[in-house]
Amino acid sequence: MSANENATKAPLLIERDGPVETLVINDHPRNRMGLDFMDALEAEVARVANDPGVRVIVIRGAGTENFSVGMDLKQLPEGQKRMGSLEALLDQRLRVLDAIENLPKPVVAVLCGYCLGGGLELPLACHFRLAAAEGCKIGLPELDLGTVPAWGGSARLTRCVGRDHALDMILRAKKISGPDALRIGIVSEVWPIEELFERAHALARELADMPTIAVAGMLRCIVGAGEKPLDEGIAEERRAVLATWGTPDQREGIQAFLEKRSPRFNRGSG
Repeated sequence: MSANENATKAPLLIERDGPVETLVINDHPRNRMGLDFMDALEAEVARVANDPGVRVIVIRGAGTENFSVGMDLKQLPEGQKRMGSLEALLDQRLRVLDAIENLPKPVVAVLCGYCLGGGLELPLACHFRLAAAEGCKIGLPELDLGTVPAWGGSARLTRCVGRDHALDMILRAKKISGPDALRIGIVSEVWPIEELFERAHALARELADMPTIAVAGMLRCIVGAGEKPLDEGIAEERRAVLATWGTPDQREGIQAFLEKRSPRFNRGSG
């Protein structure tokens, strides 16, 4: 088997464009998130967290048909055997999504076609979500299978869109479009499919140009804001201020403001 054939069989593809790393769910066209994919994703998220050359992560499915139909249900018996129990299998998924949500760098999910079950729960752990204007079917339809979301979907969806929309989507097993996802707040942008991936990478490049220490500080503040009392959130913000003060990026930002020009952050850092 050639190196190229080996790459196409890998469950997770990794692409680099300067400071932007793209993670591709490589099970075209449905992009199921199987056991080997989750192992590879867990390892890569841990690695990228400590790679100063990567400042933004993009997550997408292979091709342009679907983001992901979620877990490969046929692998459930094998997964329970490999991990030791159903709980251990689910714990890994929760652990990986929690690690993504708490990365000190922005993560952008690009949604098209089916984004169902784990195929929505993974994007809900990301910091930005962009969707195709046409063809999206976004939802947590686990009740159609006689069960419920298992990767934190009910909690994250409720936090994202509020109680009423979460109840409507989950209890009715609804699959909604990209524009409807924008309307209720699941995604922040919707684009025609022919523009979607380039717009996502444009956003990633924009975020990569921001000062990394400040970005990491704001991610800590904002991601955890809903779980903390106000005084703890303000204290976290103060720590973020002090962490940025006096850094090269902070000095560059002030100097650029005084000189009425655009700042040039992260020089020499990847």
